[in-house]
Amino acid sequence: MDRNSRPVTSAAGPAPGLGVDLAVEVAGLDLRNPVMTASGTFASGREFADFIDLSRLGALVTKGVSCEPWAGNDSPRIAETASGMLNSIGLQNPGVEAFCERDLAWLRGRDVPVIVNVSGHSVADYVAVVERLERETVVAAYEVNISCPNVDAGGMAFGTACAPAAEVTRAVRAVTRRPVIMKLSPNVTDIAEIARAVEAEGADAVSLINTLLGMAIDARTRRPKLARVVGGLSGPAIKPVALRMVWQVAHAVSVPVIGCGGIVTGEDAVEFLLAGATAVQVGTANFVDPTATMRVIDSIERYCARNGVACVRDLVGALEG
Repeated sequence: MDRNSRPVTSAAGPAPGLGVDLAVEVAGLDLRNPVMTASGTFASGREFADFIDLSRLGALVTKGVSCEPWAGNDSPRIAETASGMLNSIGLQNPGVEAFCERDLAWLRGRDVPVIVNVSGHSVADYVAVVERLERETVVAAYEVNISCPNVDAGGMAFGTACAPAAEVTRAVRAVTRRPVIMKLSPNVTDIAEIARAVEAEGADAVSLINTLLGMAIDARTRRPKLARVVGGLSGPAIKPVALRMVWQVAHAVSVPVIGCGGIVTGEDAVEFLLAGATAVQVGTANFVDPTATMRVIDSIERYCARNGVACVRDLVGALEG
């Protein structure tokens, strides 16, 4: 399909308060500000609607959706770690039909761009989910998850080498005109080459990083803290790795980069913008503070006002030295 004929979803508007222009464009989407939610940390927003104004988000990224229901992994599947957490949820979700009937029906009419995170065990699974979601007008874009470390088939397997990453991208690109964002794995030797591979097959943007593969052990019981033994490490502990990878990828591709990994404050977000990200995602911080996204948005605006930055887009890739 013609990538240039895809629809554009606009949610741009003047930022209140300090006169800073926070609007950004990512893959044809005009966003009020550069702050999104990270998939798997915000469900589809219903649980957070009592705490924040969803319409203030740059975009809402849903939890991962698969073709058929996934039960997820056995418990325990969450463990706290130093400056972060491990999870092995395993992309638990009710399947795309239930997602459309419940989550998308609830999101319809909310004044926020909706990006659906798409998961699969096979290339055909990814395609089937996107084909079903094409009938839903509320969907603004797809974030294709080829980087989850918590499933035994699919997931991270597609994102750790150029050929399978490119194959998924090509297959999804063929069935939609909506923006396609590929979510990349940090559990690779060279993330920049993966980014170039998906860009070559039609990705409109890339998001990174997903969680780092890790584990935790209970020394008293001499047993792993997760039933699956290993899981995905997220939170402030991974921020230096995420920043490095965002900087590398931003220099390797021409499509927008969405940065995530350990963002808690507005200054964290600004660092990702300086490294080359056009937008950012707030994830683990949502578990600690349901208003985290609002704090980050407000803090970015204050940073810009204090430092004489009239337009947040001027920060993108502005790292000096």
